[in-house]
Amino acid sequence: MSNAAIGQLEQVLSQVIVGQSVMVRQILVAMLAGGHVILEGVPGTGKTLTVRTLAQLIQADFRRIQLTPDVLPSDIVGTNIFDLNTREFTLKAGPVFTQILLADEVNRTPPKTQAALLEAMEEQQVTLDGESMPLSEFFWVIATQNSLEFEGTYPLPEAQLDRFLFKLVLDYPDPEAEKQMLLNNQAGFRGKRSDLAKLKPRLTVENILQARKAVRAVKVQENILDYLLAIVQKSRKHPDIDLGASPRSAGSWLQASKAQAWISGRDYVTPDDVKAIATPLLRHRLILRPEAQLDGLQMESVIKSLLNQVSVPR
Repeated sequence: MSNAAIGQLEQVLSQVIVGQSVMVRQILVAMLAGGHVILEGVPGTGKTLTVRTLAQLIQADFRRIQLTPDVLPSDIVGTNIFDLNTREFTLKAGPVFTQILLADEVNRTPPKTQAALLEAMEEQQVTLDGESMPLSEFFWVIATQNSLEFEGTYPLPEAQLDRFLFKLVLDYPDPEAEKQMLLNNQAGFRGKRSDLAKLKPRLTVENILQARKAVRAVKVQENILDYLLAIVQKSRKHPDIDLGASPRSAGSWLQASKAQAWISGRDYVTPDDVKAIATPLLRHRLILRPEAQLDGLQMESVIKSLLNQVSVPR
């Protein structure tokens, strides 16, 4: 499995998801690192289309669940139902038993239902009636949320946010990209299921699992490890940050840096790889101090300041 094949996948995905090249690269990095993703953006920026297109291109089993205030944990993981004919309980599997799970509008469902994803995301298994059942080796959660709607939402707690590798923010495309979207629409592409079915698959799930093995073999020198660790520890002492990066985030950052290096055609990690993914990896993990929020500081600028305070190794 070569990174050239991933490059072709990225090219095709970018042709469908026009004007979001940075997001496309980052979601592929997360896939290669095996990390879950939050996609945040205003309605209509292609969050759901991105996931459906990617599932089609890698021939992955795909399930989508629309999370609303009345969704129960059993609606996600499933339940055991008593069969009157056989006098036995049978499993009615929930959408979590898939390869790619799209949790649409994850912040619209109550904490109890959000927590149903915790074990699945961390342990790749679910527990029903005391019995643990494994999920797919590829199991990957991509959650979406809108950035503007606050009424009737339930912000994800820090413990669950930390289980997502990246939080990717989708902005409006530039005028040239939006014009290309209109041209695609005029040519007949609407992003419907029938349109996606016409896309020729480029890879398989097995190919991605092989690529993940290659990513894990990427070399990381000790000075790069020290650099990454210095940033993590600095985040816990930064004057504008109330809650710094966790030990889990350090391990996730290391794996994502390897994926960033591999997809860029290298078998070793550089400081640029570490910095390239700092913002999507940290923006949902760090909490700004109230004074910093009152001063109008943005998380992205604080992360940039954090990186500038740590010396880059040669």
